[in-house]
Amino acid sequence: MTAQRSRSWRGPTGRPGPVPWTRLLRADVLAVAFAVPVAVLAMLVRAEGGPVVRVDEDVIRAATDLTRSEPALRTVLVGWQAAFQAVWVNLVVAGLCVWVWRRHGLRDRALWAFSTVMVAWGLALGLKYLVRRARPVVEEAVELAPGYSFPSGHVANTTTAACAVVVLLWPVLGMRGRVLAVTTGVALVLLTAADRVLLGVHYPSDAVAGTAFGVALVAAAHHGFVAAGRTARERTTAREGRS
Repeated sequence: MTAQRSRSWRGPTGRPGPVPWTRLLRADVLAVAFAVPVAVLAMLVRAEGGPVVRVDEDVIRAATDLTRSEPALRTVLVGWQAAFQAVWVNLVVAGLCVWVWRRHGLRDRALWAFSTVMVAWGLALGLKYLVRRARPVVEEAVELAPGYSFPSGHVANTTTAACAVVVLLWPVLGMRGRVLAVTTGVALVLLTAADRVLLGVHYPSDAVAGTAFGVALVAAAHHGFVAAGRTARERTTAREGRS
């Protein structure tokens, strides 16, 4: 009986669920599925030629021309850039994690969300130094930014934070709240991506890579988190079966 329980976990509905290693395998597959486009983009931009680079250059010229012609738009974009720096976004995530932990008792979920965002922040910075793509060079630059360009740190961090917060709040939200959370997260990511390109500090491919990176990391981390939770429950069930 104990051996049977250890091979198959049953969820709250009583239906058999997949064993933890299948969850971990799905996490790996999911991470690879999103990591492949990032890797392909990285190779293409490092080659410094080809259709991706040409599209990047064309979009940057058109985007910065638009921003340069609209002073009010530039002011909004610079304000958005400042507000969505990683330090401020991550502080908001930390506050939400503390609230979910204290108000709803979801300690493990809160710790998972916070650690996922922090790990993603560090990995995105490391990826910049690995690819070492220079920032866009624009005549009459709208805005200047230090460091390397690929992937966009603002977009990667905002995507990771948005996805992690949706997962964090999912159990405590109703249907309308969930729809609002997902819609808000998508909007914030798209607006941040547009901000980086319109200011001329990132190419479109940098923003795409940042988005894919954030989604991949959170998806893989969430599947791993679920698998770890199931492993713990299986161990508890096995101990109860032996007692």
